[in-house]
Amino acid sequence: MKTILDKRQLHLTILRLAHQLLENHQNLDEVVFIGLQPRGVQISKRIVDTVRNLCVGQNIQYGILDITFYRDDVRKELHIANTTDIPFSIEGKAVILIDDVLYTGRTIRAALDALQDFGRPKKIELCVLVDRRFNRELPIQPDYCGKSIDTAYSQKVKVEWEREEVVLY
Repeated sequence: MKTILDKRQLHLTILRLAHQLLENHQNLDEVVFIGLQPRGVQISKRIVDTVRNLCVGQNIQYGILDITFYRDDVRKELHIANTTDIPFSIEGKAVILIDDVLYTGRTIRAALDALQDFGRPKKIELCVLVDRRFNRELPIQPDYCGKSIDTAYSQKVKVEWEREEVVLY
């Protein structure tokens, strides 16, 4: 077990990601933030809360997306869907997808498919806390990344929210 981001580093990384998002999107009326179920919800809530604190008084649109039935890599077992809550239109908006760890890219591919059910966005960007870089199976890269690491396929990256750290197993 190796700590990738400790509590202090995790908080700084979330703050940095929020600032990067705001640097690239001055008009938040044209932006929607969407956290991916299940593990992207924690990081997305923290990033969006930070954006809200930095932009007091602005309307920040935030939703969560479940991609369970859009996955192409898990088909043999019964899946229980999580909640999707997108109470606004994404039509013509810049969508910021937020997830915790980018590994193979299959979750993001499924999210792109699922988003089509909600309209046609102007642009989709990806924000991740950790990018496992060289383990990609699909040509998907993050637009915003907290930490890039090189890992073996046998290793696991886990965001431990109870201890507020990112750990490599």
